[in-house]
Amino acid sequence: MNIAQSIVEALETLNGNKLRSGLTILGIVIGVGAVIAMLAIGQGAQDTITGAISGIGTNLLFVSSGNQLQDVRNPKPLTLGDAQAIADPFAAPNVLAVAPLIQGHADVTAGGQKMSVSVTGTVPAYFAMQNYSLLEGDFLTQDNLQGNASAVVIGPGVADKLFNRRNGVVGETIRINGQPFRVVGILESKGGGMFGSQDNQVIVPFTTAQTRLIHRSALNEVDQLHIQVVSAKAVPLATDEVKQILRQRHRTPVGVDDFTVFSQADFLSIATTVTGVFTIFLGGIAGISLLVGGIGIMNIMLVSVTERTREIGLRKALGARRRDILIQFLIESSMLSLIGGLIGILLGWFLGFIVGRIASASGNPFNPAISLDAILLATLFSAAVGLFFGIYPANRAASLEPVEALRYE
Repeated sequence: MNIAQSIVEALETLNGNKLRSGLTILGIVIGVGAVIAMLAIGQGAQDTITGAISGIGTNLLFVSSGNQLQDVRNPKPLTLGDAQAIADPFAAPNVLAVAPLIQGHADVTAGGQKMSVSVTGTVPAYFAMQNYSLLEGDFLTQDNLQGNASAVVIGPGVADKLFNRRNGVVGETIRINGQPFRVVGILESKGGGMFGSQDNQVIVPFTTAQTRLIHRSALNEVDQLHIQVVSAKAVPLATDEVKQILRQRHRTPVGVDDFTVFSQADFLSIATTVTGVFTIFLGGIAGISLLVGGIGIMNIMLVSVTERTREIGLRKALGARRRDILIQFLIESSMLSLIGGLIGILLGWFLGFIVGRIASASGNPFNPAISLDAILLATLFSAAVGLFFGIYPANRAASLEPVEALRYE
């Protein structure tokens, strides 16, 4: 018996028991569909997060106080003096600009509406570093900074909550912790970030935040320094320059730093690793349902062997070899899993599409990505499941003695 004839007979056998075959295939469909959907969601999450990080630029450095990897006695905080020293073109020729940040949370009110938002105090250079764009109005200016101005740039989420609109908000007054601020600009939406939504934030001049909203123990203390490097290739050189300047100013022992320097590449690597583990985790959970579907195939094939015992005996009596019987049942189990796998791929794509539409409707654009590798993996795995769980029933059928099989009632 050749393979083509075995496939035809397998299809005829499955067609003869439509309901049973359909229910068995359904287990594989659900398993493969779940695997495809979970891998697509994981890949989509990775693309979204890494795309958001890369969209800011690959020539940024982030400096924060403290160092979790080293035990530092009497660590010194970052200050405006540190920012000014790093901005010196003679001391750090590969640094293009420096933006000190001071951050906190506050209650914002306007028109009877209230919400809790993140507050960032910074300098005008910060907006260019972060590739921010405006829906309307202007960014903060040097005059705002020098004059301790009560000016604020708000995210679109804040505008939606407080004013229920994003147009015509410039010039309106909002209160941050009870203090009035005039809206000078509205940022374009950036959606969710690594540390929450970037749309629910307000940005004020550094001097204003320092004196009126966010207080730190040390004079001119800052929470972070954002540093723009002249080019992505110069990031390693700029990192060394920044570290050398801060070591000299903080007078730390050799080999011990009381600060941490991260680059965009570091964040990108961390995000890729985390989302990769997340994807594997989701795929592993979904794979359990595929395993259950395989057990269903084995169960049905064992029932089929029992029902067709006399048929097997008759085939052997007419000259069918053990190999022919073995191949016949293996092909049947493989056909069940392969058909289920193909339908499951379509189900997985549909589930991914639905998740993407729901995410877009909720204001967080997200596109699950179904890769060719995931499709090939799911297809091959489903076929392997059919073969693996079909081996025992097929071997049992092939091992039947013709005389005993013909006697079976």
